[in-house]
Amino acid sequence: MTAFSASSPLRKLGTSDLEVFPLSLGGNVFGWTADEAQSFAVLDAYTAAGGNFLDTADSYSAWVDGNSGGESETVIGKWLKTRGNRSDVVIATKVSQHPEFQGLSAANIKAAADASLSRLGTDHIDLYYTHFDKPEVPVEEIIGALDELVKAGKVRHIAASNISPERLEASLAFSEREGLARYVALQPHYNLVSRDTYEGDLQSLAERSGLAAVPYFSLASGFLTGKYRPGTTVDSARAAGGAGKHLETERGLRVLAALDEVAQAHEAPVATVALAWLAAQPTIAAPIASARTVEQLPALLGVGELTFTDAEVARLTDASA
Repeated sequence: MTAFSASSPLRKLGTSDLEVFPLSLGGNVFGWTADEAQSFAVLDAYTAAGGNFLDTADSYSAWVDGNSGGESETVIGKWLKTRGNRSDVVIATKVSQHPEFQGLSAANIKAAADASLSRLGTDHIDLYYTHFDKPEVPVEEIIGALDELVKAGKVRHIAASNISPERLEASLAFSEREGLARYVALQPHYNLVSRDTYEGDLQSLAERSGLAAVPYFSLASGFLTGKYRPGTTVDSARAAGGAGKHLETERGLRVLAALDEVAQAHEAPVATVALAWLAAQPTIAAPIASARTVEQLPALLGVGELTFTDAEVARLTDASA
């Protein structure tokens, strides 16, 4: 393995014509833990630093009391309108989980896409993911509906998230056989304390098929920022989601120790090191991470500037095995 540099102004997203910043900004916090003003500040700071890849979903943040889903898209849409910069950003959103647009039937995919376009205030989505696969719906129906959106100019490229290797392979085969729109990217759950959620059959298929991976939970809900330590209490909306559970595992503690070691050598934040390890893995185009405040952004943006030695990559990889 050769030493790598994660620094690259933009990376090509799989076989598509999209070029994206090496950190995708997660929009799950917009309209949830970040209000509109905070969200605008984070979006401004991210794009000012050269960022151009926004990740959201039509269901963000339906889980919050008083929210109905689509809050994140609405915030991003308002920001795009006030900044007049739609052509400067790559917008990824998802279908299947909005309370009013559940599933992946052809009719639902088309209706959900129109609703997302309306909230985003745009005439096209750059990257449209199936958020959670629905095995009861034939891949032919899903791909057929997505292809219609591409042909109509409403979607530029399609992608999949939370899908089995078998269903992904069937989808790709159908697209190729029929000459229809084909997935160009994959959004897996993947990080230093969750490797088997991507490595193996799914990663091998992505590599063979030329798919770019854009992993979510890149920082394990905050655990890989280093703020969770034995004996500490973290005041965060995500703490209840189990980020601290990794402290109870040998691997979690090993990973923290390795991250601390590499971070100290580079005088870099722990989060930057965790993201840079991800960015160095095969198929990865851009890890997704979200920031509730502008102060949280520099540690995320640093992923594009950190260079590791072979030994450091191996140290992190071994610790997380």
